[in-house]
Amino acid sequence: MNPATVPLTWSTALTSWRWDSAAAVVVVAAAVAYGWAWRRADATKRRYIWWFGIGLALTVVATMSMVGVYAGVLFWVRALQVLLLLYIAPFFLAMGRPVTVIGHAFGPRIPMDRWLASRSSRLLLHPATTSLAMLATPWLLYLTPWYTAALQHYSVACVTNGLLVAVGFAYFYARLQADPVPHRYSQLLSLVISIAESLGDGVLGIVLWLGPLIAAGYYMHIDRQWGPSMRVDQSIGAGVLWLVGDVLGVGFIAVLMHQFSSDERSTAKIVDAALDQSESEDSAGSSGLWWENDPQLRDRMRRR
Repeated sequence: MNPATVPLTWSTALTSWRWDSAAAVVVVAAAVAYGWAWRRADATKRRYIWWFGIGLALTVVATMSMVGVYAGVLFWVRALQVLLLLYIAPFFLAMGRPVTVIGHAFGPRIPMDRWLASRSSRLLLHPATTSLAMLATPWLLYLTPWYTAALQHYSVACVTNGLLVAVGFAYFYARLQADPVPHRYSQLLSLVISIAESLGDGVLGIVLWLGPLIAAGYYMHIDRQWGPSMRVDQSIGAGVLWLVGDVLGVGFIAVLMHQFSSDERSTAKIVDAALDQSESEDSAGSSGLWWENDPQLRDRMRRR
């Protein structure tokens, strides 16, 4: 089926599927590897595998369903695909806590703590670094020849889709901090970053809405005789990236608020337990202030 000649309707949206070999290999490999590690990691919770499974299922939807079929025909469908691969699917993959699952499955055989403690990991997985990558990727994709190349060449499309998922996963891994991370930062930092990102996404939406047509030569060449004009199509795509992205951002902020509340409760329990222990111990048996003996509390007290 040539999607450029078949109008997109509710019927074709539900029945249009295509096989993507590269996406299928990656999804199956990730599912098998995660499932094997999850079975070995007895301490992990069942909901982790559900989160990770949803992320993989959304990746399949983005590459093989109607979204994958019409992404090369309609600008707004491609925008939806970018949103799924960069923002939505990686969120669920990160919620699946693959680093925790792998760490429990392999234990000391994988020097994960040593790698996370390295200077390169602290730099690459810093919330500011991953957020900058998340913010810059759509700008580079849409405002450079990269966009047209990904539409014209399957190999470029595969690399692009994989990069979108990788950038999105690194972003949520560093922001959610559900898995072990090189350094834990206050969720207030994530809230500030979210506000800045909303502004950046809004500017990109305005540029796509009011700016010149993207990949006009490509879309003219496929000669689509149905649906919206190229200008209206691009305006709808700008709205998908801007408005839908902001709506999803609100949900992400709600998750961050929940994480922030959980962190505060956990810290309060640690402080209460440490206070109880310090009261029961002989004051002469400890050196310095009691909280200086706990690395996590020592870092938090110094930040305050």
